[in-house]
Amino acid sequence: MAEDKMQQQRFELKYLIKEEVALAVRDFVSCYLEIDEYGATLPNFSYPVHSLYLDSDDLILYQQTINGDKNRFKLRLRFYDNRKEAPVFFEIKRRMNNIIVKQRGGVRREAVDWLLAGQLPEPSHLVSRDPRQLVALQNFCKLMHAAHARSKAHITYLREAWISPRDNSVRVTLDRAVRCEPEPVPLLNTSMGNPVSVFGPEVILELKFTDRFPDWFKELVRVFGLMQCGAAKYVEAVTRVGEHRINRTFVVNDHGPDVAELKPRSAIAEPTLGR
Repeated sequence: MAEDKMQQQRFELKYLIKEEVALAVRDFVSCYLEIDEYGATLPNFSYPVHSLYLDSDDLILYQQTINGDKNRFKLRLRFYDNRKEAPVFFEIKRRMNNIIVKQRGGVRREAVDWLLAGQLPEPSHLVSRDPRQLVALQNFCKLMHAAHARSKAHITYLREAWISPRDNSVRVTLDRAVRCEPEPVPLLNTSMGNPVSVFGPEVILELKFTDRFPDWFKELVRVFGLMQCGAAKYVEAVTRVGEHRINRTFVVNDHGPDVAELKPRSAIAEPTLGR
């Protein structure tokens, strides 16, 4: 597995911009950073990102962001394609005051259902021997169990990422075509049936840095007249799709596996955490 270059702790500033501004920002940023290897050979330098967000029946993680809680977190599964051998990343994204802290552990796809059912993670589930990834997975499962969180929404977008050639201290991303649809069953499939466009044609620009705000970031903001804003994909997606649609689930009833109905999460027994 390739080295994980995720910034584990960082500051993160977001801006909503038009496509023509995004193209100009690309030219500006290319003077300081290099294109991410995954997007270098793809159209528009962008690769697809898929995230399955987990939340409770009453959408407590969504509500914490709406309420502006200083110390909050999101739980999501991130994947990039449908290959059986492709890993799935269990991610915790915390906001602690103004700092973003991320943990994640990549697991084999066949282990996903086991872990989401409330079973304890095992080293054999992971695709990396890095002990930090096992700790991240254990923490994810604890938070998931405590919040009674389950699959809620599938969000996808196209990401253009620019990274520092020297270290991992600076990163710039441009996210386009953000779409969402409810996903009460964790299918982990890249296809969507009837997605909702979340931000329309606007592009989410994110400036990410681990230490000091770079001087050239200041210049970029000044040159393009950027105004910082909130652009939380999961929160905006739930708002657009509707809480009533996100906070329901698909259940096979007693008549057989081919007959299904929608029921509230509260109608389902909680999973138990065990081996």
